Amino acid sequence: MTKTLKGLQDLGDLRQQMQAEREQAEREAAAVAARRAHEREAAQRAEAERKLFVRAAGPVQPLRVPERVRHAPALPPPEPTQLRLDEKRVLAEAIGEGITPHTLLDTDDALSFRREGIGPDVTQKLRRGEWSIQDEIDLHGLRSEEAREALAEFVRIACRRGMRCVRIVHGKGLGSPGKTPVLKGKVHLWLARKSEVLAFVQARADEGGAGAVVVLLS
Repeated sequence: MTKTLKGLQDLGDLRQQMQAEREQAEREAAAVAARRAHEREAAQRAEAERKLFVRAAGPVQPLRVPERVRHAPALPPPEPTQLRLDEKRVLAEAIGEGITPHTLLDTDDALSFRREGIGPDVTQKLRRGEWSIQDEIDLHGLRSEEAREALAEFVRIACRRGMRCVRIVHGKGLGSPGKTPVLKGKVHLWLARKSEVLAFVQARADEGGAGAVVVLLS
């Protein structure tokens, strides 16, 4: 009898547990259904508002999205190699200001200069005009520093362009105080210091005479 009562009690407990689980499942199902109903209502409201806006605004066209411009990455700043070389050259020229014409130039009836290793026939050919003059620069009216910079730039450009023979017009100094050709002597020294200059001679009378030199470049 006691076992029978205990079995009935266990059965009742099982029924209560199953009833509780069923009620819990029903509550969860009801919550899910309510959430879905709320989402449907929200979607319906949003759709109704969209249709209301379309009716109020009329036909519309989406804005065209402009294409993006893709810029190339910035290049690194160029190295001023040529500027540094020029500065070194100017410094070397400034250091050599104490050199006199007699240490650099072979003077004769018509002044001439030739680099070591260059034969005398080169200056003879320059005097005879066997090289055609390809370009010239006139330094008249320039101050000493301006003339040196202009001459240096002219020689660099001429060499870069592959020119072999050029003329430098420095004047005869007739407009200088005491009519002394100051610029003439400086031009000779500047040219003699430049490694690009192989030789130069005083120009012929029809090419400027004592007021110019014809220069042979490397």
